[in-house]
Amino acid sequence: MAILAAPSFAMDRLNVVATTGMIADAARQVGGDLVEVKGLMGPGVDPHAYRQTRTDIVAMTRADLVLWHGLYLEAQMEDFFTDLSAKRNVVEVAAGLDTSLLRGHDDYDDKFDPHVWMNPDIWALIVEQVQSALTATQPESADVFAANAQEHLAEIDRLSGYAKSALASVPEQSRVLLSAHDAFGYFGEAYGFEVLGIQGISTESEAGLNRISELVDLLVTRDIRAVFVETSVSDRSMRAVIEGAAAKGHKVSIGGELFSDAMGEDGTYEGTYIGMIDHNATVITNALGGNAPLRGMNNKLSAGS
Repeated sequence: MAILAAPSFAMDRLNVVATTGMIADAARQVGGDLVEVKGLMGPGVDPHAYRQTRTDIVAMTRADLVLWHGLYLEAQMEDFFTDLSAKRNVVEVAAGLDTSLLRGHDDYDDKFDPHVWMNPDIWALIVEQVQSALTATQPESADVFAANAQEHLAEIDRLSGYAKSALASVPEQSRVLLSAHDAFGYFGEAYGFEVLGIQGISTESEAGLNRISELVDLLVTRDIRAVFVETSVSDRSMRAVIEGAAAKGHKVSIGGELFSDAMGEDGTYEGTYIGMIDHNATVITNALGGNAPLRGMNNKLSAGS
């Protein structure tokens, strides 16, 4: 996207700290040249288990704005954010979502599934919350933030349309997504896929032998031949499922590596929210018998995606 330039008058850039890569990307897209964004959790980092480091604490206490997801995603940091919010400008970006949009949490009765970025239509609402937080922090730049946000939201809308079209080409009987943990529930609701995770919504839950045995039987019974690993979760349990199926004479391959709780490497297309979801939609479509361009919606996916 073409991000609007900062106004011609001198202005210090806002110092923004965001927990996840997805939130950091939203802040960069909306803030443009007016912000300097530090993301705490880089590629391959699991936010469910992440704890703030001394360096993180220093960065957040010096920031003009701290953005965190909420919905118990950063479970180990919630007390810290409660304390920090009494002293600094801290915004929980998912706090304003209508609960009718949210899925229940398998592990906690009083909480919701936090993985809302898997549905671009819901993530667009998070981008609007980021815009509001930036505007409240620097009201004089409201017009720039609004213009940047609208351009980014248009690209998210295009991404949503691409994902729906590509994933609709997967044969209906093949619309089963088995991955390391249950991060794809919103994806399943948006695109009509049955979603199965070896672990629960949080990677802190353990995958027992009974769960692995159940999934092996399901793969064999339903003739599912492709499963998916995740960049931020160990593939140990998935390997056990594949080996269990093989022991019963059923060959299962890894359909690809998906981005679940973290984006791709910094500086790459997959290291942006658009690229992350483009990658997932394209890889899932092609692995399960649908038709999508190998380089994705924008012809920018890495050749090995």
